[in-house]
Amino acid sequence: MLNSYWYIACQSQELGKKPLGTTILQQPIVLFRTADNKAIALEDRCSHRNAPLSQGKIIENNLQCPYHGWRYAPDGQVIDIPAFPETLPIPSHLCVKHYCCIEQDGFVWVCLSEKPAQDRPLDFPFLSQPGWTNFRMKTRFKAAVETCLENFLDCPHATYVHRFWFRSPQGKTIKALVKTLPDGAVAEYFEEPREDGLVWWLLTRQKSQMKHTDRFIAPATSRVDYIFNDSRHYIITSSCTPISDVETEVYTVISFKFPVIGWLIRLLFEPLSRLIIAQDVKILNLQQANIKRFGKANYKFMSTDLLAHYIIKWRQGIKQESELPPAGLEHFVDIRL
Repeated sequence: MLNSYWYIACQSQELGKKPLGTTILQQPIVLFRTADNKAIALEDRCSHRNAPLSQGKIIENNLQCPYHGWRYAPDGQVIDIPAFPETLPIPSHLCVKHYCCIEQDGFVWVCLSEKPAQDRPLDFPFLSQPGWTNFRMKTRFKAAVETCLENFLDCPHATYVHRFWFRSPQGKTIKALVKTLPDGAVAEYFEEPREDGLVWWLLTRQKSQMKHTDRFIAPATSRVDYIFNDSRHYIITSSCTPISDVETEVYTVISFKFPVIGWLIRLLFEPLSRLIIAQDVKILNLQQANIKRFGKANYKFMSTDLLAHYIIKWRQGIKQESELPPAGLEHFVDIRL
């Protein structure tokens, strides 16, 4: 049932005057725009000889196959076959799958199910709102969605993968509160150390108080908030589009509120963010390559893997249409950072 949720197929700016091919949940999809600029999503193969429609042309509101010129309407129905006599009606069974498609927040979203689980995709917080600065990143990971989500919401790895950029080992034991929510789970950290991290040196005042939460939003979104008592606020939201079981396209929006000079902070923050996510790409690619080398994953879970349990439970529950973790549960965990 994971196909009943909305996934980002591309950024709006990527979809221009030519068809665009992509893959969601191993399903090849072609995207194109009609004359009135509406985004359309169809199965990326002609019903005649299976040629990729993404290599074809847009003719007015329709999509033309590159092989024999068959033309498809936005609903996936064949409306023209050049070699077929004009006096004969085109059989109604000649069509390709049409997918639900919505354009929102500068992204083109697609749902593979005829009945989406949600009326509309999840909003990215504070996009284009006064006082907020935003930038976007698109990143390909050779890893499953679950693996990406756990990485984005995992504090301990930052000490080693992002050492000195984001944090360095302090050996300080703190408490984290984990809560289950109606749409996932959230972890909040108390008295978290942030010494010896370049990010914090650049973006915060050393004496400011910080509230840090990591949130999993089922089935494929992570949100990390850093809120400071001097009105500074940083939000990293990542929406994961599954390409296959071992490959994920991640669309990240970073929104931040910084008094007066947000545009200047972006000049520093954006390249730093891209460096940090490149480090995550490297470690997850290494992890997946090693899993392939051994033939399967053999994970061990600890209490300090704060949200991993809920990520897996939620996604398995959706896949199997079984019971989901109940909302309202809370527990504290000791974690050393």
